[in-house]
Amino acid sequence: MNKGADRLLALALVVVAIGCLARIYWPAIGEAFLWRGFSGPPMDPASLRLAGFLVAAFACLLGAGLFWAGLLPDRSGQAAGAPLFGRAAEMQDVGRPGLRRVFLVLPLVVVAALAADRFGPWHEGGDIASEPVEPKADEPNPGEPKANEPKGQDVASAPPASEPAAPPPAPAEAASPPEAANPPAPPPLPTQPEGHRDSVVWLAVAPDGHSIMSASTDHTIKLWDIAAKQLIRTLGVHKDMARTALFMPDGVSALTAGDDGEIVQRKLSDGAVLHVFSSGGNGGVRKLAISPDGKHAISGHDTGNVIVWDLKKGAVLHAMSGNGWSVSAVAVSPDGRQALSGSIDGTLKLWDIESGKQLRRWHGHERGTYGAAFTADGHHLVTGSGDYTIKLWDLDSGREARRFEGHEGTVYALALSADGQRLVSGSLDGTARLWDMDTGNQIAMFDSRTGPIYAVAFTADGTVLTGGNDRTIRDWPAAGGDSIVLFAGAPE
Repeated sequence: MNKGADRLLALALVVVAIGCLARIYWPAIGEAFLWRGFSGPPMDPASLRLAGFLVAAFACLLGAGLFWAGLLPDRSGQAAGAPLFGRAAEMQDVGRPGLRRVFLVLPLVVVAALAADRFGPWHEGGDIASEPVEPKADEPNPGEPKANEPKGQDVASAPPASEPAAPPPAPAEAASPPEAANPPAPPPLPTQPEGHRDSVVWLAVAPDGHSIMSASTDHTIKLWDIAAKQLIRTLGVHKDMARTALFMPDGVSALTAGDDGEIVQRKLSDGAVLHVFSSGGNGGVRKLAISPDGKHAISGHDTGNVIVWDLKKGAVLHAMSGNGWSVSAVAVSPDGRQALSGSIDGTLKLWDIESGKQLRRWHGHERGTYGAAFTADGHHLVTGSGDYTIKLWDLDSGREARRFEGHEGTVYALALSADGQRLVSGSLDGTARLWDMDTGNQIAMFDSRTGPIYAVAFTADGTVLTGGNDRTIRDWPAAGGDSIVLFAGAPE
């Protein structure tokens, strides 16, 4: 009887151990765990949590083995051949009651911990939505200036993570909505020799509304004339994937950034390099934002660090560490006093730009945050995520004010209209969607039918621009309908 009970206990411990291992290697958490491992800071909560479940799994398996082998008999059961009475009976060692009690309580504690980790208010989420990247090739040290760039570089001095995190794998979740069997093949896309040769991952419209800047995984930054529908010039080339290209408020220069860890200020007139800011050990620049007055830039890095740059002095103002996960979204408030960073574990952080202090931290999404924008009043913020939702946050109360739902893939990019009444979102589900900010209702959906959309923007007349996997930049009518390929990609 006791032997049968012990074997049932052994099986229960095995089941709990499997639960721990499943929590570690669940597709989302497992991807992050295998990607980052324990290379983050020593006290990184995510790493400690996963390490705890790993220890618990091994402890449960050890207990299961002891119970199965009969090495933890119940004291109530007498060992075979042991005397029933007398001094010999009192000295007979018929069990390990303390150890047995430990392994009886262990599965209950572990199950409670698993439930708390999954459903508790401190749950850290963690399904990691992949970003579009291409394999890294051998490249020069990002801290060294290019031969044709005579200006000095400013290297951020924040302590990097023990090892820069590798970028996530290329997005694989973009899937077109189900269609009828054997749908007709889409017409071939137009091409132009000067177009991008890989995915378009960023779009920005000039303050005067006449031109567009685009960044691509082909490493290039291009400047386009909207009215003439032609390339003005290739503004610059990064040593690795270009991530961001922003017009400076002065109207004569731009700030571009990429996975090579460089932030480069360039003249719009000819692409000449004015200054190079190097992030050094802080890693590649995943996202970049500029304050409205042009005094500061905020960069988010793949090591989890956030850097505030003084653009006038050409130096680092603050370097904030502690995200633990790669920063996948940044935004600056309209008054230029606050910045938001979002990471791929769904955590959002609000920073004071002047002091570099963290004002608030909260878990905004169940998966990574990939787009963020402040509203014009500075009291609200919208964020997009790998959990397929867009959320409007009230920054005064720290609460979710509204949710925009409808996407069937990671919401990768967001942009607000000039009047603040509309929001456009781009998603790995291959669609861009237009939303009413007051109601949260969807106004229109734009289906590219060619794969993920990585970049969105509004033109001066309110039409929607998108860039994505098909290498094109498209113009969509504000009321909905089919797109026009404004700038085609290069021939494959």
